[in-house]
Amino acid sequence: MPIDRTGADRPSLYVGWIDALPVPAALIRPMERGNFSLHASNAAFDRLRLSPAGANAPIELLRAIERAARHPDDTQEFSCQLGEGPAARDLRGSIGPLSEECGDDSLFLLTLIDRTQEMMTERNLRRELISDSLTGLPNRAGFEELVERRSAGDAAGDHAILLLDLARFSRINEHIGPLAGDELIITVARRLKSSLRSGDILARTGGDEFAISSRVSGGRADVREMARRIRGCFDHPFRIGTLKVSVDCALGCAIQPAIDTDIGDQIRHAQIALKRAKQTDRIEIYEPEAAMLSDNRFGLETELRNAIEEDRLHLAFQPLIELASGKVAGFEALARWDNSEGKSVPPTEFIPIAEDSGLIVPLGQRVISKAAAVLADWDRQNGAPVDCYFSVNVSAIQLVRDDIATVVRQALTAHEIGGERLMIELTESAIIGDPDLALSVLSELKALSTRVAMDDFGTGYSNLAYLQRLPIDVLKIDRSFVEHMVDDRDKVAIVRTIQSLAEVLGMKTTAEGVETADQARLLSALGCDFGQGFLFARPMEGKAALDYWRQSLVRPIF
Repeated sequence: MPIDRTGADRPSLYVGWIDALPVPAALIRPMERGNFSLHASNAAFDRLRLSPAGANAPIELLRAIERAARHPDDTQEFSCQLGEGPAARDLRGSIGPLSEECGDDSLFLLTLIDRTQEMMTERNLRRELISDSLTGLPNRAGFEELVERRSAGDAAGDHAILLLDLARFSRINEHIGPLAGDELIITVARRLKSSLRSGDILARTGGDEFAISSRVSGGRADVREMARRIRGCFDHPFRIGTLKVSVDCALGCAIQPAIDTDIGDQIRHAQIALKRAKQTDRIEIYEPEAAMLSDNRFGLETELRNAIEEDRLHLAFQPLIELASGKVAGFEALARWDNSEGKSVPPTEFIPIAEDSGLIVPLGQRVISKAAAVLADWDRQNGAPVDCYFSVNVSAIQLVRDDIATVVRQALTAHEIGGERLMIELTESAIIGDPDLALSVLSELKALSTRVAMDDFGTGYSNLAYLQRLPIDVLKIDRSFVEHMVDDRDKVAIVRTIQSLAEVLGMKTTAEGVETADQARLLSALGCDFGQGFLFARPMEGKAALDYWRQSLVRPIF
């Protein structure tokens, strides 16, 4: 309805106007210490039962009234909560001056908007964002927030973060099913929670990874005692339905003074320790030297990725000598890498990094392609096909993740060479680890006329039944059996056994690590077909390897 703004009793005219507002509203007059007197209010405001004396008025409202009194020309915005417990209401308020036509510049209009439902939805969404839906524990984001909040209020004492990773969980999950796997995670969470002290924070930060934050006063001794209690949670099998499941864990920890704590860095340090713990099977506490190695490793990984993408890796070739004739039968093609400073990085350094990071797949593809390219180039330089083959190592990871047969087929087709001139070397563990996959891959390679060698034979636990089924052409006798074999009857017996096995299965043998003429003669006498090692030559560049092959045609190497 229209408001008549004339006359002496103008403020009273605002009463009807306030009643028409759809939100709680009142005309107030500020008093001392943020209190206020109520001039007029609507029914919605009265239902809030706000005391003008400030007895139950939220502190945010009183402060906004104080600001309004100091700055009468400005509108003050604020948020507050009225009441406690389930009945609490979340309000957003505004205090502003009335029009000058009101005639009383000491009156202010107070309006409130109920945001309870909106804030409840927001809190629920936030709770979901920082909580693990399966266990109800904090997730990674919630864990970091809780630890930061506690660290900010406690500058005394050291803080420890432990990361726990369940061993073999993915394999267990495959066997018992995802629902039972979820139940196992919940049960583990309960046991862990029961082992912790009051004030410790437990979170589930990944699929099978948990994090624990604890205040420690005794340094490493406290951490090891905590680790002992946590390990005790896994002493007895977990009952999942009718199943009893035994689970173990790896534990990594980082300790840091509270005043210096950066949660992100501390978690990263604990992850470095956890990775080491998975290798050593004991509690590992972060050491700065380990972080330095990790940083160097990450830098090396980045450099290696760039080198692969920019095709800056090259090959070196070590000859494979036929022991009966002394002729060069072929060469093993080995990946070599010089970093950005021109320094050679040993394969023992960059191959493990490539395997851990997954770079071994593109690296292996490049090596196969380059080997085929070099062999085709040798044919062109020779004016006729060179009578030798190249042997290339394929990682167990590449065997699982890549389509090896397609990679080989593309390399052979692109460079127009026959499959019989390429040999693929697979480690014993890669072949025997998944015999069905190995049989499928090896059969595809044999269809391309490519030969297959089992590398490092004798160092694993070969299943002879599978070995008989697999289309393998060559067993490579590991260098550990060749070293000192001249003076060690046991090693001679092992080599003789491998040689006899190969003959029965129709396979050839290659002895690795041949360094003396006596070793070579003994291997030849035992019937070994090929030898490889520093006695014959160290790995060499492509041009030198081609010259080495040509010289072997004139004069046998051995």
